[in-house]
Amino acid sequence: MGDVLFREKQPFRLGYAKIALAMPPVALAIISCRQIIWRIPWGNPPVTNGDLVFLTILTMAVYLRLITVRLVTELRPEQLSVAMKGFWRRTRVALADIRAAAAVEFDPIAEYRGYGVRPGPRGQAYIASGNQAVQLELRDGRKLLVGSQRPQELARRIAEAQRGGIS
Repeated sequence: MGDVLFREKQPFRLGYAKIALAMPPVALAIISCRQIIWRIPWGNPPVTNGDLVFLTILTMAVYLRLITVRLVTELRPEQLSVAMKGFWRRTRVALADIRAAAAVEFDPIAEYRGYGVRPGPRGQAYIASGNQAVQLELRDGRKLLVGSQRPQELARRIAEAQRGGIS
């Protein structure tokens, strides 16, 4: 498939959202300890210990999955791939299908209503953090916005790879 010409991994900057996302598993852990260790039943009728342990482990696993999602962008000689590692399938675009690639600034909240894989005025967007990206215009008319902390470098490398200038 070729060497990697550009690779960028971006974590989501969750800030206080990490605390909000942690509340359900922490609450279930406290409820589980209360019922299993201190023998204070929860619910009427009380939930079984097995169900509480299962729900606690499940919500912890979901929490860990959500806080470890990364936006991974890879450029190879024949294609650009973008993925929300751990959460979303990879999108691949052949370099031959890219008509233009330009570094742009945008407002993730106003234009896309947040971060993640989102539809918007500049086409499908992959956004992890910040307000910089590479706007791709594809030959079939579709648009794709790829969030990046190094958008000028990515756009330049795409153009070089299309010309065969880097290997």
